[in-house]
Amino acid sequence: MQPRNMSMSGVVDLAAVKAAGEAKAKAEQARAEAARQGGAGAGAAPGGAVPPSALVIDVDEAGFESDVLQLSNEVPVVLDFWAEWCEPCKQLSPLLERLTAEANGRFVLAKIDVDANQMLMQQFGIQGIPAVFAVVAGQLLPLFQGVAPEQQIRETLAQLVQVAEERFGLVGLQVDPGAEGVAAERAPEPAGPYDALLEAAVVALDAGDLGGAVQAYKNVLADDPANTEAKLGLAQAELLSRVQHLNPQTVRAEAAERPKDPAAQMAAADLDLAGGHVADAFARLVDTVRVTFGDDRDSVRVRLLELFEVIGADDPRVTAARTALARVLF
Repeated sequence: MQPRNMSMSGVVDLAAVKAAGEAKAKAEQARAEAARQGGAGAGAAPGGAVPPSALVIDVDEAGFESDVLQLSNEVPVVLDFWAEWCEPCKQLSPLLERLTAEANGRFVLAKIDVDANQMLMQQFGIQGIPAVFAVVAGQLLPLFQGVAPEQQIRETLAQLVQVAEERFGLVGLQVDPGAEGVAAERAPEPAGPYDALLEAAVVALDAGDLGGAVQAYKNVLADDPANTEAKLGLAQAELLSRVQHLNPQTVRAEAAERPKDPAAQMAAADLDLAGGHVADAFARLVDTVRVTFGDDRDSVRVRLLELFEVIGADDPRVTAARTALARVLF
């Protein structure tokens, strides 16, 4: 089954001023009530935080209102419709669970077994699975159907989180990493000499062997795709590889002469970032996305996401650039 509806346009359509204001007010009321009660919803740990186990939940028809609709006033809830016999579901569901853990409370994943919840499947008008929806402040948003590439899913979920925060005031749940049961919920550490490979990558970088560093990081990610250190290192090594032979004067002259040329703007953005001009690099590519279309636009968008990896998702400059990107895309 091919993925479809890989779009956040529905979210933006819901963000009319009145709807957003009402949803934001509900979210604030829900957070105030949770704070008054000293918790942050079901499964909350002391101090209002939730254990990581509360981020992935099984939902049925009886608990849909409390487990999904009410919770969606505090945090976006992603719905994964699946079945045991569905082979594509066996590919998608573990990926969604991993991305949920990485998001660290920015959204919650609710898994719905369609065999046990036929009424929900009918109410959602689902014709095939896997099918993924989201609920934000009580409003239903179709995301996609079928299995999609991980990068597309990451981008869709990132846009969901961003719109939920900006338009509806949902900032997610606080996760308590020391909560009881965390050790049991965490994925086991993958076997492999990752320390040695990461050290080899650093040694290669120090020696100027950028190709060797890139390969070492890729070797780690082949077995452990979520390895944060390897992802950051790979993004940095690839950036250095791209800029090492560039002539800054030539690149900047070409970028000034051809403001709609994706290659010229991406090269200039690489130089900006490598030189420490982070906001300039991001702004350049956001502007280029605004004035390009089709494959050109997509290539610039992907490069911008790669530069986000170099800086790190928690950096406020990345957050600001994601906001700007969402505005020009949607």
